[in-house]
Amino acid sequence: MGSKFPVRWSPPEVLLYSKFSSKSDVWSFGVLMWEVYTLGKMPYERFTNSETTEHVTKGLRLYRPQMASDRVYSIMYSCWHEKPEERPTFQFLLGNILDLANEDP
Repeated sequence: MGSKFPVRWSPPEVLLYSKFSSKSDVWSFGVLMWEVYTLGKMPYERFTNSETTEHVTKGLRLYRPQMASDRVYSIMYSCWHEKPEERPTFQFLLGNILDLANEDP
């Protein structure tokens, strides 16, 4: 109550129940990836914090940045699964990112 947290980087369980975990950190990492591929745009830029909360809890997710390939977007999108247990672990994400980095251009 009264504490502040970054709404635009928070998953539904944090927005609704203030339930933080490594899986909520995975969600935030996906948003960070999105920021990198948009060259620093504000997530949910057209919405207020309360509108962002409403949209995220109803299933709205960030769009694929123009600079992100489908494969990169699938990695970030996997971070935004509604159910925390369905989100990847950081170890799994690292493996996917390393695979991406080792692909032929």
